[in-house]
Amino acid sequence: MNKLLTIDSTGTPITVLYTEDYGNWLLEQTETTVKWLSANQFEGKDQCIIPNTTGGIASIIYGINKDTDYFIAKDLALQLPQSQYVLDLTKLNLADKQTTDQFEVNFASSWALSCYRFDKYKKNIKPLPTLVLNSVQNLNKACRMVEAIQLVRDQINTPAYDLMPEDLSKQTDELAEQFNAKVRHIVGEELLTENYPTIHAVGRASIFPPRLIDLTWGHENAPMVTLVGKGVCFDSGGLDLKPSAGMRNMKKDMGGAAHVLGLASLIMSSGLNIRLRVLIPAVENAVSSNAFRPGDVITTRQGISVEIDNTDAEGRLVLCDALTEANSEKPELIIDFATLTGACRVALGTELPGFFTNSKDVAVNLIEAGETAKDPVWQLPLHKPYQDMLKSDIADTLNSAATGLGGAITAALYLQLFISKETPWVHFDVMAWNNRKLPGRPIGGEAFGIRAVFEYLENRYQ
Repeated sequence: MNKLLTIDSTGTPITVLYTEDYGNWLLEQTETTVKWLSANQFEGKDQCIIPNTTGGIASIIYGINKDTDYFIAKDLALQLPQSQYVLDLTKLNLADKQTTDQFEVNFASSWALSCYRFDKYKKNIKPLPTLVLNSVQNLNKACRMVEAIQLVRDQINTPAYDLMPEDLSKQTDELAEQFNAKVRHIVGEELLTENYPTIHAVGRASIFPPRLIDLTWGHENAPMVTLVGKGVCFDSGGLDLKPSAGMRNMKKDMGGAAHVLGLASLIMSSGLNIRLRVLIPAVENAVSSNAFRPGDVITTRQGISVEIDNTDAEGRLVLCDALTEANSEKPELIIDFATLTGACRVALGTELPGFFTNSKDVAVNLIEAGETAKDPVWQLPLHKPYQDMLKSDIADTLNSAATGLGGAITAALYLQLFISKETPWVHFDVMAWNNRKLPGRPIGGEAFGIRAVFEYLENRYQ
């Protein structure tokens, strides 16, 4: 991070301005500069390098739209030679210091995130430029966000064999050590002893023992917020085996776990006034002689019996026991993240995270927080009549509906069975993956909605 962002007073200036103001700015420039920009057909959009008289770089001009998204810097850092650059925001005429600071934080964050490369298995030798900030506070704020998102991306991008349940445990231990948190791991047959039957059932066929990872942090008297993340480290589909195309990227099925660890890192490093608990049911949904089967009935931690309609609807099974435990403490808020359904992707596409909640107030404030953080999130309905689709002839509920229609809703309704009515709860159904390269966002693992959630939590618990 220090190589990408730093505090200093020197560097090649990057003058940021709104494209619509480019004409007025041009009137203030030297004839040589005007001719250079004209020769390069620059019209105030994106970037242009302006040379000095000795053949070096005098400055960078960078034009943006007023309605630009969070990734303000786009891929600017990848287009510049290795050097040190300093932001010049004076031409933007921003309203106040708070607005200026937030712009600088967003620019710096998106600058660093655009440089992200998953290079654990492949050396990335391209030298990268450094952006200079003039505020330690802004630098620290940007670094906290970048580190959290990079943590999410790294975990999702890691091949499954190198990130199985035991590896998620180790990474959680490292995070706990960094922030003086406590972690408990309930592993293998202990899950049965301590009554987490659905987590055990889904993970028992793997040579990598299933587990529940339980992290706690913060003052015991602070308001409690509990995060729950789906940690299916690889999803073959179980006996209802996925086709090869559907299985190809299932290393990302622990994306929910990655999201809550990234969000936890952001919460702890920012010192929010909450009692944080993070629950991660971590399993591999494998195929073996002891794999759970379609038609099996499993009694959950809450005592609800579930008939298995499809073993590929395993995420909600591991989540339901963790949600029951989360709900038992009656926290002020439960938020779960999961790569749960393809149906949510059909409804919203792959780049917009959908969420469900039993609280209208939380929904309104979360959407507003997403708009402020430039991290849009979209509410989907907990449509009660669809609960009928989960009726079983021999158990309290099915784990999935026979029809795929409304699949994101029926999955959320299943999870809601394990949350008491008085406990505010949010369920995020996320893609956790960029299918196409976007500014600041390479193809691969991605964090969805955690900036919006953090904005909401920061507003509520500062």
